[in-house]
Amino acid sequence: MIAVELSVVLAFIFLGVRIGGVGIGLAGGAGVIVLSLVLNMPTSKSYIPIDVILIIMSVITAISAMQVAGGMNLLVEFSENFLRKNPKQITFYAPIVTYIMTMIAGTGHTAFSTLPVIAEVAKEQGIRPSRPLSIAVVASQISITASPISAAVIFFSGILEPLGVGYLTLLSISIPATLIACLVGAFAANFIGCELKNDRVYKERLEKGLIKFQGTIKRDIDPNAKKTVIIILTAIILVVAYSTAISSSVGLIENPTLGRNEAIMTFMLAAALIIVLITGIDGSKISSTPTFRSGMASCVCILGISWLGSTFVNNHVEGIKEVAGTLLADYPWMLAIILFFASMLLYSQGATTVSIMPAALVIGVTPLTAIASFVAVSALFVLPTYPTLLAAVEMDDTGSTRIGNWIFNHPFFVPGVVTIATAVALGFVFGGILL
Repeated sequence: MIAVELSVVLAFIFLGVRIGGVGIGLAGGAGVIVLSLVLNMPTSKSYIPIDVILIIMSVITAISAMQVAGGMNLLVEFSENFLRKNPKQITFYAPIVTYIMTMIAGTGHTAFSTLPVIAEVAKEQGIRPSRPLSIAVVASQISITASPISAAVIFFSGILEPLGVGYLTLLSISIPATLIACLVGAFAANFIGCELKNDRVYKERLEKGLIKFQGTIKRDIDPNAKKTVIIILTAIILVVAYSTAISSSVGLIENPTLGRNEAIMTFMLAAALIIVLITGIDGSKISSTPTFRSGMASCVCILGISWLGSTFVNNHVEGIKEVAGTLLADYPWMLAIILFFASMLLYSQGATTVSIMPAALVIGVTPLTAIASFVAVSALFVLPTYPTLLAAVEMDDTGSTRIGNWIFNHPFFVPGVVTIATAVALGFVFGGILL
């Protein structure tokens, strides 16, 4: 029977991937119906990550308010100035930009606004745009596991807390491990593909006049934009400070009246309110931003797929523990591989974390192994269908960032795998020191 149930789970995941967009969430909900009503699997043990969904909604609302008020344009302006001051090192500086922006915003979709700048600067310098674009996209995905306000980090830190690992300790391991790994991935990206001047597709497009050089892009920066960025950064600092203060490992505040998850939600909603009041923007425009729409879509995906996954896993946790427990005890790095392949299908760091991590800890995986492997929930670059990956392909008019005839032969694969492998290894090193 377990083989039939697993086949149902995989079939609906595959269906969701084929549909694309929110399809993985829709298929997940339908899969729960089949498991429960057709195969008589009780949903009483299922887990619906309400807090994760609400955190995403709150953070995305605050970031969208900043976007409406011009704060995102200001960040992109800063990014372009930074990149143009160091154009020859674009492959190394581009991932730093997307890493920091994602870390601040808690969503990798902020990369959309910087990808055109990265492509333009690389093209002007005669650098193959696929190199900085590929690692920039990877960095924007991996940075989710280092963002203080991402749903994946908040959820993961919550289940680690009872095991004696605090929120600040998790960030102290994940931030340096992932940032250094992105730079290693950038080094690998520098060797992907031939030089731009020797690229056949580039030369053909150049002869046909299909390549345009835009130079510095002029942007109208709202006078209130700087205030909105300061408000968001202040809210993030308050979240980190408060979460640390109420942590059992620090214990500055005992029996807090406001929990960590609730604090993140309320601080972010309050930040959005302050932005609206100070800047006078139309609050109704917040829900129409691309950031808001993509965030809400991810909520649907997490709801459906985590419900489907937890229904299966939680009803077979003892069997899974018996089979996988010994294997992971002998080969702890196997957890990273499991997370890697799961995130390929689930298309969400939050959904992968919610679906896999609790079960991993239940079957006896150590906190060190779980934290070191955490970055592997970011293998969204493997299948060439993720929105930021596709955007990078579209924005490179040189044609160097292209997807081959085979599924995995695209410029994002090697830098991504190198980055995740390096981050996992560094996670074990830094975790071994701090835990």
